[in-house]
Amino acid sequence: MKWLSAALAFLNASTLLSLVAGILAHGLSRPIATFCIVAGLLIAFLAYQATTEVPLRVRKPKLPPALPETKSKRQQRREERARRALANETPRRRYGSIWFWVLAACFAIFAVRSFAWLIYYDGNEVKVQSVNNLGDLSLHLTYIKHFASGVPLWPDNPIEPFSKLRYPAGIDLFNALLTCLGVDVNRGLVWTGLIASIATFYALYRWAGTFGIAAFLFNGGVVGFRILQTFSFRDNQGVLSLKSIALSIFRFLQTASFHDYQGANNIAWKSIPLAMFVTQRGLLYAFPAALLLLYQWRARFFPEYDEPARVKPPPTEEEGAATLPAPRRAPLPLWLEVSLYATMPLYHSHTFIALSVVLAFLFVLGDRNVGKTTMLIAGLALLPATFCVWITTDYFHAGSFIKWQPGWVQGVPGDMKMSFLPFEPLNYLAFWLINFGFWVPLILFFIGITGLAFWKMFSSPDFKLPAGRAFLVPAIPVLLLAYLVKLRIWESGSTGLRLVGWLFILSLPFAIAVTGRWAWKQYRAPSATMPASLVFLLSAIAIFLLGYFVKLAPWEWDNIKIIAWAYLLVLPFLWTDLIVHWPVPLRAVVCVALFTSGLITLFGGLAPKKDSETGYGIADRYELDSVGVIVKKLPADARFAGHPIWGHPILLQGRKMVLGYPGHLWTQGFDFADTEKKLQALMLGAPNWKELARSFHARYLFWGRNEKQNYAASKRPWEREATLVASGEWGAIYDLETPRNQLIPTPPPSIPRQ
Repeated sequence: MKWLSAALAFLNASTLLSLVAGILAHGLSRPIATFCIVAGLLIAFLAYQATTEVPLRVRKPKLPPALPETKSKRQQRREERARRALANETPRRRYGSIWFWVLAACFAIFAVRSFAWLIYYDGNEVKVQSVNNLGDLSLHLTYIKHFASGVPLWPDNPIEPFSKLRYPAGIDLFNALLTCLGVDVNRGLVWTGLIASIATFYALYRWAGTFGIAAFLFNGGVVGFRILQTFSFRDNQGVLSLKSIALSIFRFLQTASFHDYQGANNIAWKSIPLAMFVTQRGLLYAFPAALLLLYQWRARFFPEYDEPARVKPPPTEEEGAATLPAPRRAPLPLWLEVSLYATMPLYHSHTFIALSVVLAFLFVLGDRNVGKTTMLIAGLALLPATFCVWITTDYFHAGSFIKWQPGWVQGVPGDMKMSFLPFEPLNYLAFWLINFGFWVPLILFFIGITGLAFWKMFSSPDFKLPAGRAFLVPAIPVLLLAYLVKLRIWESGSTGLRLVGWLFILSLPFAIAVTGRWAWKQYRAPSATMPASLVFLLSAIAIFLLGYFVKLAPWEWDNIKIIAWAYLLVLPFLWTDLIVHWPVPLRAVVCVALFTSGLITLFGGLAPKKDSETGYGIADRYELDSVGVIVKKLPADARFAGHPIWGHPILLQGRKMVLGYPGHLWTQGFDFADTEKKLQALMLGAPNWKELARSFHARYLFWGRNEKQNYAASKRPWEREATLVASGEWGAIYDLETPRNQLIPTPPPSIPRQ
């Protein structure tokens, strides 16, 4: 726990200091990077010293010794046999479960395969291991090199001409620090990914045990079982026998081919490791930091909760041992807890939203002390969190794309909607069963029995909410009414939405009356403690409903970034409160049903593809290096006109372009249609091309392979009227603000192609 908190404190402190120093000094430099790294190491040391180690093995406290009593010889022999059995069992427990090491090996295979080959050179090509990273990693390379080029912070958007950078790029800012210190960009990406994988593995283990690690690695539904579609227990003559079964299994193991079945266009619940952890670089920090915060809040507010990862001693390990688990202590000091939470918007906004929902439920459902602590955390985090949101939203100028849109990806036309059945409710059911598989009935069953158990507690006269929190309950329907009035969903074109809106409005007075009466009864009743599983389960339900009903990004699928947190929140309680109490054979069946499809998908995604045994190319190395030599001599804040594509050499060198890849612009909420038309007119050599370039603040124009292919009909007036900066086999760069001279200046030497 100490090493995890120290590593996160180092990354967070170094990044935040570099942001502040870059703003004050108008850009990063090697001295600034050195100062930030040294200061980050010092803060990491303080975090290491201040963090309380919470051991996994906790011996149960002894009860006071009982009075001696006469034991028969038979009873004495039984106790001696029990002691011998305990002596044989203890070494196995000392080294943990075999499943822990199996999952550790699987996580190591995933991490090494995904990050050691994250980006690499294959001859003259720059390649990535994952097809999911073709566009994403190119954008992160742009951000890293743009930060490291020394531009003033917070920088202009390198992929759009009229805004500041609108992206939570904290992890890229950290990698830019390493680049300023001379660390190779590719090597920095690899080591950051590998270390983040170790941190995430340990954080998952402490939060949800081995069950949580398996659920993270092998999340999925039933689509992976497609691998069995050609499997048959019968022989070629259609005869079923033990021999035919054995031969069929042997042939299947020889010929089975794993694939990333969840990567299909019609599957919404993608593999978390492959589609999120590897591609969304902010999650390299957000996953371990948020899981550590969740562990902190669980340990602080529910110290009696027996965490899934704890190595439990046998009941006969000590005579007279108590049956209750030892209370857990919160490991983090307050300053570190607040800093991890407050700066989360700089790395991953969806994770910050999920943590805020959990904190709100702790405040509402907790006792007086919990309420004070959560208010203190929120109050201390308010200003730094607001600053991080302000920075990453173009100083609050970014347009909001949050809106009411029930159904997640089912609410819009597309392959993921799964409209292949004639009856719409069946399509709805098929969507959830295909995407989430056996998780659907399991979690619904868990919610049902948990709700039933806690309803009995709520009905008890011993249960009470503090006054302030008790009367928040009837306030919730009022707030929902206000939101519905704003949305006016009863005027929607959808019959279903209109029906839902009117039913909610008509039932609202009754709901307010019932919840108000309940709140008054709880206020008058004696106090009681709220269990951990209820608070976190309700938080998970709220987060899921938020992701299901509210569109949080231009692309509906991006709501998976918050739905995944609902999934991760419920895992430890699903195990400790339900599955662990079942017989071992039933537990094994459940785990096979839950994880087999995801396991097939994970290793299928890691396996080399027949059409691309050596990865996927994102750039020509000669072209990239040649352009890099030229642009280093040009102003770092200059903007280039060129064809918008994710692998453009100008972008991969960290320089600004008029437009980046349209997919990136769309997911960041830009309406770039007009800008794209004007850029096309500029690149085709329209009569007003100079005015268009000035309107984009574009000083340079790049004419290379992509431009020649996409603007073949261009008149290229800049070749006659603008100064040629440099040219080569890779193309040419023109200075649009300098008229062409009679004598063309000698361009810098190009790198010879090898």
